[in-house]
Amino acid sequence: MSTSNVAAASGSAEPSILAEKNEAGVLKTPLAAPISGSAVPEKPALTADQQSKYDWLLKQAKEWTEVQVQSAKEKSGPLTDSEKIWLTRECLLRYLRATKWHEKESEKRLLETLAWRREYGVEELTADHISPENATGKQIILGYDKQSRPCHYLNPGRQNTDVSPRQVQHLVFMLERVLELMPAQQETISLLINFKTSKNRSNTAPGIGQGREVLHILQTHYPERLGRAMIINVPFLVWGFFKLITPFIDPLTREKLKFNEDMTQYVPKEQLWMEYPGGELQFEYDHDVYWPALQKLCAEKRAEQVRRWEAGGRQIGEKEDYLKSHDAEGVSPPPGYTTEASTN
Repeated sequence: MSTSNVAAASGSAEPSILAEKNEAGVLKTPLAAPISGSAVPEKPALTADQQSKYDWLLKQAKEWTEVQVQSAKEKSGPLTDSEKIWLTRECLLRYLRATKWHEKESEKRLLETLAWRREYGVEELTADHISPENATGKQIILGYDKQSRPCHYLNPGRQNTDVSPRQVQHLVFMLERVLELMPAQQETISLLINFKTSKNRSNTAPGIGQGREVLHILQTHYPERLGRAMIINVPFLVWGFFKLITPFIDPLTREKLKFNEDMTQYVPKEQLWMEYPGGELQFEYDHDVYWPALQKLCAEKRAEQVRRWEAGGRQIGEKEDYLKSHDAEGVSPPPGYTTEASTN
């Protein structure tokens, strides 16, 4: 999406939309921020060796002029503004950590993800296209955990569509939205998965093929993004599914999976949905209310990040904390850069 298109989607989200409740006081929209007691753990400073590898990778990224999509040549072309914004300092560091600080491997993987995002059409996925998949609220972004991670709820029992590519596109679309709602200083999300069955859905396990596709996308193109996955009501068939896909889950990810634990250890009860044990947040999914509110909130945050990116010099390697208004200044703009010059 071009910066002009993102900016056009801006506009302050009305408080009535972002905090709409029914007469019984039940929330129907996303929550805009964590509770005041949530705290992000302090990140360790980079070592001299890590800084050197980051500097090398940043230099390489600044020299990229085109994205080559081997499987769809027509999608190859110059690096776009939205791709430059995506290439933040923290993004480069996530790929370095994911490759155990192997700088050439991290460069290779970043280029592969840029190509995948174009081939898959990540930025072309629209709310209207995805809307039917979420009509029953089978994925919900709601609240934050105790470390200010946004909570992404997956509710397989609310499955309302047959297996199709759009089901996986739905997950990718929602991942992009949850990352847009990520507070400053935080880089990871909390997944909350409830395999509770419903009257219309007794088997809540995804197919093995679809499960492997989703795992590949998450581990390859969203590295270092999962903070914790909390999973409850796991039936026998789903346990079998997890056993089958476990060999495809990297060891670090497996350590983040928590089965049938007390979720209030990790999520404040005030922001934990009441459908999960210990939760006190009264929330009711109403697609006609929630869906437009989510899109409006995300559009507002996207537009503000674009505005700050342009004001900071349109830099590859910009700081996410600056883009998210936590830091007053970003990385130094290039020599001779002015905001006025960028609009000419």
